[in-house]
Amino acid sequence: MNTKLSILFFVKRTKTNIDGLLPIFIRVTVSGERIEFSTKRFTSAEKWSVEGNRMKGTSAEAKATNSYLDTLKAKVYDYQQQLIREDELVNVENMRNKILGIEKRSHMLVGIFKQHNEEIKALVGREFATATYTRYETSLKHTIEFLQWKYKVSDIDIRKINHETITSYEFFLKCVRKCNQNTTAKYIKNFGKIVRICLANGWITRDPFINYKCKIVEVDRAFLSQDEIETMFNKEFTTERLNLVKDIFLFSCFTGLAYADVKKLTQGNIGIGVDSERWIFINRTKTDTRSSIPLLPFSAAIIEKYHNHPQSSNQGRLLPILSNQKMNSYLKEIADLCGIHKELTFHIARHTFATTVTLTNGVPIESVSKMLGHKNLHTTQHYAKILDLKVSDDMKVLKDKFGNGKQMLLKKSIG
Repeated sequence: MNTKLSILFFVKRTKTNIDGLLPIFIRVTVSGERIEFSTKRFTSAEKWSVEGNRMKGTSAEAKATNSYLDTLKAKVYDYQQQLIREDELVNVENMRNKILGIEKRSHMLVGIFKQHNEEIKALVGREFATATYTRYETSLKHTIEFLQWKYKVSDIDIRKINHETITSYEFFLKCVRKCNQNTTAKYIKNFGKIVRICLANGWITRDPFINYKCKIVEVDRAFLSQDEIETMFNKEFTTERLNLVKDIFLFSCFTGLAYADVKKLTQGNIGIGVDSERWIFINRTKTDTRSSIPLLPFSAAIIEKYHNHPQSSNQGRLLPILSNQKMNSYLKEIADLCGIHKELTFHIARHTFATTVTLTNGVPIESVSKMLGHKNLHTTQHYAKILDLKVSDDMKVLKDKFGNGKQMLLKKSIG
């Protein structure tokens, strides 16, 4: 961007010194805004040329003063070029700092990242989940390792980050940290948030992410089939902990709630819906989006089963859920005992609700999206892409309609 800069020397007639001389000032105008400074030089009114912006004549005094003014003018233009080279805005504030020799405070990447993470940590439980804070802490750790790997430094001025930095960071995550494509994209996205903070505060003027793209590869998410749900439902375990984990997992299969949301459920989340039946009303922990879910009979039965459970009563929760780590550990054990050959995690219950329980059974995708608490339909549409069975069922209508198509073609060819 072109910045108009002009320089003017003038004398201030209202500030005569004890010798009757006038101080010579410099006025620097940048895009219509101006700053003025004393040059620390003096002259008499009759020796000053208003039109020439300098002293009159060829005396030794005039030559020395005018040479100094020319040098000062050249310095101002040098400061302008310095700001351009440093990728800083050429404005009044930055020019004033350059002329006065005030160094602009550097904004360091790791320091900004740490401050951001501390703010996230302070808001855990209100605006952010613990997992969000953990993810940003891991991202910071990778960033620090990258800076050491790439630049052999522990921190870097945010102004030095450019497109090459971003692409090198992507390479580091994939080849050094061995992250897959989607994990890499998530860490790059976290890094991008820090850059956007710097842009918003004016600490950098150019976005290093311009012309950079890191694609998310869509993956088929695992879910349980109807047969697998029935197998697990009918399976009785000898240990109470496995029966408990099974029940809560199946509860999530029939409500679509993620682990964090099941964990925070209380009796206050159960209310009467528009159909005068019991519903779950909850704001999702991850996105704070409202989810409204009608209680299916099985889900209602699970709530009733654990209504008087000591853990539920003591903690004020609707269900006595274990830690996410323990739930996932026991689910692997349950999968083995049920002959389910899938890497079973608690989050698969949410996918199962979206696919096997709802979409496969004809529930409109808009309703599924609302119950899942998705912010947009595109997120829910991913589940619809993997339902070959649903596609087959839908196409049966067309098969029946065009069932005689072959006979029609044969008649046409014979005729």
